[in-house]
Amino acid sequence: MNNRAAALYTALALVYAFLYLPIVLLVIYSFNASRLVTVWGGFSTKWYGELMHDHQVLDAAWLSIKIALMNATLATLLGTLAAVVLVRFQRFPGRALFTGMVSAPLVMPEIITGLALLLLFVGMEHLIGWPDGRSMTTIVIAHVTFSLSFVTVVVRSRLSQMDRSLEEAAMDLGARPLTVFLRITLPIIAPSLVAGWLLAFTLSVDDVVISAFVSGPGSTPLPIVIFSKVRLGVSPEINALATIVVALVGVAIAIAGRVMMRNERASGG
Repeated sequence: MNNRAAALYTALALVYAFLYLPIVLLVIYSFNASRLVTVWGGFSTKWYGELMHDHQVLDAAWLSIKIALMNATLATLLGTLAAVVLVRFQRFPGRALFTGMVSAPLVMPEIITGLALLLLFVGMEHLIGWPDGRSMTTIVIAHVTFSLSFVTVVVRSRLSQMDRSLEEAAMDLGARPLTVFLRITLPIIAPSLVAGWLLAFTLSVDDVVISAFVSGPGSTPLPIVIFSKVRLGVSPEINALATIVVALVGVAIAIAGRVMMRNERASGG
């Protein structure tokens, strides 16, 4: 091994250590018997048991999952419609404004988006009486507002690369536009829809700033609960929760990788 290869492997090892060593330490200290995360008190799984009895965390986790599911579904639907409009309709009145509105959440600071949505909800409540305070509904609306932009980018990229001759051939054979979209276009862009849905789901579960503006009593998602607990000091219970999340993500990635490898072998064989 020459010096150049050794330097590359060393740099690669440092990068991986920088990215994953904190996660490894977090997992290790989730089994710490001591309440002090900086002091190792022996191996113990008691914090996982306490986590299972922490109703605040469990309720917040279930609320975050429900919000993420609704957000991902709505954002995928609206983002796909926006992508179809931007790709298939090259000229229409207000296209530049529509493009800017769809792309704005990508570059807008989250604190500005959260404050704007809070003012919007307060103004609507005063004018029409809805929404009645901050609740899961306002969080879902807020998350969809910025998530659909990411979905639009993903789906738009796939649509712009799609061979339209397939759709034209189907219409020449007498298929209606809706049938062409459902049977030709939709299966082709399905991977981008799945990617957009997963991205919107992840963004919703991970969001803290915007959720802090639009959430209220009784509708506190998991990231806000974790943030409030961490402000008082990191506890092994939070480490246990993070370890469970890491494990779930790892299993999902492993399953997705297995499915992709199987599909590649099937297509290659």
